[in-house]
Amino acid sequence: AQPEWALRLRAVSRHIAALVAQHTREQNRLHAAEGSQTAPRCVVQDLKRSLLSLERRIVKMRREAMALVRSDVEVEQRFRLLTGIPGIAAASAVQILGELVLLAPEMNVRQWVAHSGLDPVHQQSGSSVHKLSRISRAGNRHLRRALYMPALVAVRCDPHLKAFYELLQARHKTKLQAVIAVARKLLHAIHGIFKSRTPYDGNKLFPQLATA
Repeated sequence: AQPEWALRLRAVSRHIAALVAQHTREQNRLHAAEGSQTAPRCVVQDLKRSLLSLERRIVKMRREAMALVRSDVEVEQRFRLLTGIPGIAAASAVQILGELVLLAPEMNVRQWVAHSGLDPVHQQSGSSVHKLSRISRAGNRHLRRALYMPALVAVRCDPHLKAFYELLQARHKTKLQAVIAVARKLLHAIHGIFKSRTPYDGNKLFPQLATA
């Protein structure tokens, strides 16, 4: 049986993700209403109230999530290790932890990647024509989403992941393919730091890669 706090952390982290997505949609609606000649003032005001309410709910849920993180010594240590990785702030760490806490401890990194759906699938057409590889998308979409934004940030602020991203771009990978590959590398890094209980080190993740 899974520990109750772990199930609760996953439920809270997924609820936060849903609220954040709702906030983004409402924000887009507000921008559209403010730029419209026909949107009544009452609609604009109502959207602003809705956004404020969502922001308060997100803050409250993040507090609940942090209380759950602090309720287990090992999970709190993992949270600290996660926030030591460039690109992963507290909010993303909660989302990632919410998805990883229920994985079996004996799973290896390849199983983590397969679980996330970030493993590349090579498409074939006929007997010999290879199409561009894509990710399987068969796994945990919540974990994929939780890793996507940190990957975007990491390629700007971590020299190792930036060099890796630029190398993929030089090999004619699309921007999306390169970001997905960075997300996959982040998952490798997380698996490594959880197993070793040591902080992130880009040199260990990319021993052969020269950084600027």
